[in-house]
Amino acid sequence: MKLWEKGIKTSKMVEEFTAGNDSQLDLLLTPYDILGSIAHVIMLKEIGLLTSQECSDIRKELIGFYHQAERGEFHIEPGIEDVHSQIELLLTKKLGETGKKIHTARSRNDQVLLDLKLFIRDEIKKMVASAASLFSILIDQSNRYRDYLMPGYTHLQVAMPSSFGLWFAAYAESLTDDMKIMLAAFQITNQNPLGSAAGFGSSFPINRRLTTELLGFEDLNYNVMYAQMSRGRTERIVAYAIATMAGTVSKIANDVCLFTSQNFRFLQLPDEITTGSSIMPHKKNPDVFEILRARCNRLQALPNEIEHITGNLPSGYFRDYQVIKESFLPAFSLMHTCLETAGHMISKLLPEKDIMENDLYRYAFSVEEVNKLVLHGIPFREAYQKVAKQISEGTFQPERTVRHTHEGSIGNLSNDKITGKMKEVVEKFNFSRIESAYRKLLEN
Repeated sequence: MKLWEKGIKTSKMVEEFTAGNDSQLDLLLTPYDILGSIAHVIMLKEIGLLTSQECSDIRKELIGFYHQAERGEFHIEPGIEDVHSQIELLLTKKLGETGKKIHTARSRNDQVLLDLKLFIRDEIKKMVASAASLFSILIDQSNRYRDYLMPGYTHLQVAMPSSFGLWFAAYAESLTDDMKIMLAAFQITNQNPLGSAAGFGSSFPINRRLTTELLGFEDLNYNVMYAQMSRGRTERIVAYAIATMAGTVSKIANDVCLFTSQNFRFLQLPDEITTGSSIMPHKKNPDVFEILRARCNRLQALPNEIEHITGNLPSGYFRDYQVIKESFLPAFSLMHTCLETAGHMISKLLPEKDIMENDLYRYAFSVEEVNKLVLHGIPFREAYQKVAKQISEGTFQPERTVRHTHEGSIGNLSNDKITGKMKEVVEKFNFSRIESAYRKLLEN
């Protein structure tokens, strides 16, 4: 069954090529298509296009389909083009002519737009929870190892003293900025496109504000043409937010791979989270961090892929958008898995305590010596030259202590402030509004 059939047989090759694996991907969208349909029929009743009884009958069936989907029991039958067609077919079988009325005043274009936005909102909610969990682990590790010094690097050359407290917290604060970008993507997503139909609105007196409230949207896409233009654009913006978060995870994974190598030996990995070699019995490989790095790097390529698919399209709907789903929909599960895996692995990291006692890192304290001389009244440039001379002559013997006290430094990590920033941004998502809307839609 195809919603657009007009009695002309379509080539099987054309059917298979244009459908691709879209019906399988649509199973991810099924609960959201049903929620959108429930809101739509309530609105149709309110404007007089459905009777109260018709609305009640359709809604009852849709709620049943929703619970089937929750249990993994909802299927798209062979020969059925998409989830929209399957739901309409089932309703027609159950309710006859009443079931056929569900498509009144909407198009598959605004249906799939709505499904994607509802799907994205729920997936962002999961990612926010996973990212917040990783954040807490990073802050805990930072506080636990705040006094463990390590060398900091610029140009991959030993630069100045750092600490594991500083290193862990740096990635925690990076996640707070990632979360702000995710919030922006969420806010752009959280606008109702339903009612835009094929991108040019409807001559029916639909109530778009009502469906906005019923589905827990913050606002709606007012201009119906822009609502349709948001297809592809929304996915790209959300993909950029995912890519930004993936960049943070990839970077820390790269650090761990470097710092666990024998040449650095800053971090130890417990045996149970490493792998070995088939011929080298001494190997303890950080394979999980390497796979994390690779998968997160792949996620960072996603916005570029979407841009290439959509970048040269004019306004209006095009089937090109269907192809985006193949990479975009699975990206959420991949990012969620990467965040959870990163959290588990990072919680197991064991920093070495006395790294900076190694004479290899004595020059890392040169700036401390310069600053100490300045505090005793010597001009900075003169102090710099004096310490540089000691280094060149091989007489430099530093005091291996650091006295950083300003906010965000080794001696004053300000982790409470960073935690406050994360809490503030997470609260702005206001997921409870959506949860409340869904509960009301699913009430019998």
